[in-house]
Amino acid sequence: MMDVSPDELPLLYSWIDGIPLSRPKRNIARDFSDAVLVAEVVAHYCPKLVDAHNYSAANGLAQKVYNWNTLNVKVFRRLHFFLTKDDIEAVANCEPQMIERILKLLKYKDWPK
Repeated sequence: MMDVSPDELPLLYSWIDGIPLSRPKRNIARDFSDAVLVAEVVAHYCPKLVDAHNYSAANGLAQKVYNWNTLNVKVFRRLHFFLTKDDIEAVANCEPQMIERILKLLKYKDWPK
């Protein structure tokens, strides 16, 4: 997975700020850890690809991992990339820079029309 340089972070955060999300972004690693906001980002660009309402907000690790696995199998596969089990556990556990790496993949994705 691509690393995100410090110079890229402001552009990445600005891109996310331009997408209407159901929750405000306060702590990006924590806010995106349950996959709900990532599903909303995908739905913003390709509404037919994901039903964002199928992903429930979660505080527990098991539900977060479930949401990420669902997104990985049903959506990311159709976008021609996938997250490993370690990637999913890292983002669900709010590991620093993990969500930024995933968002970078999405930002530069060629979205289906």
